[in-house]
Amino acid sequence: MSGMDINEIMEYLPHRYPFLMVDRVLEVTPGKSIVAIKNVSRNEEYFQGHFPHHPVMPGVLIIESLAQAAALLSFKTEGIKPDGKIVTYFVGIDQARFRNPVFPGDQLRLEVSLLRHSYKIWKFSAKAWVEDRVAAEAQLMCAEKNLVESA
Repeated sequence: MSGMDINEIMEYLPHRYPFLMVDRVLEVTPGKSIVAIKNVSRNEEYFQGHFPHHPVMPGVLIIESLAQAAALLSFKTEGIKPDGKIVTYFVGIDQARFRNPVFPGDQLRLEVSLLRHSYKIWKFSAKAWVEDRVAAEAQLMCAEKNLVESA
């Protein structure tokens, strides 16, 4: 149930600025769940256009943050570190709901639980919180892909 700092997160996720959406993992229990943090800063590029006079974090980026946390959980569950040969693709979303807007200065608490893992397909239940309010929730599906096998 240990956490992960940004350096360790970057060992698992191929994303980099401005698309790395997980800043810290507070706890991860392989095979069960992960709790991570995304700090929302006014300096993020998407706020230039969404919306300049009333900045709101786009819902798709909240979902992307949850998907990245889900990918971290899948790698920790498998006990592997990707080495450029294995990637996790976001392949499905069900029951997505956007409950409350997310603003600059907010801290998203990303809570993802594993629902099912079958072969290389993963299904998760995910919620993003700001303080005691649910910002977004969804069920996510990810698929593991070995890039060497598909070449």
